[in-house]
Amino acid sequence: MQEIKENDVVALLVDLPEQRLHRGDVGTVINVFTKTEHHPGGYVIEFVTESGSVNAHADITDSSQLMRLNFRREAA
Repeated sequence: MQEIKENDVVALLVDLPEQRLHRGDVGTVINVFTKTEHHPGGYVIEFVTESGSVNAHADITDSSQLMRLNFRREAA
């Protein structure tokens, strides 16, 4: 599995009802933080609606809840 980095596009693999997010929602990693004695480390993900409005910011500490997405340009 590829390492998730800042500015990567990811999809949720689980529902997060407390944040009104659902499996399959797509977001962008805006911060990656390392494990400390006070925090397990993880990612801050910004999720947006189809119209581009920010839907939620989520602090994800379990990388198994995310899938990194890869995009390829289609030939015109």
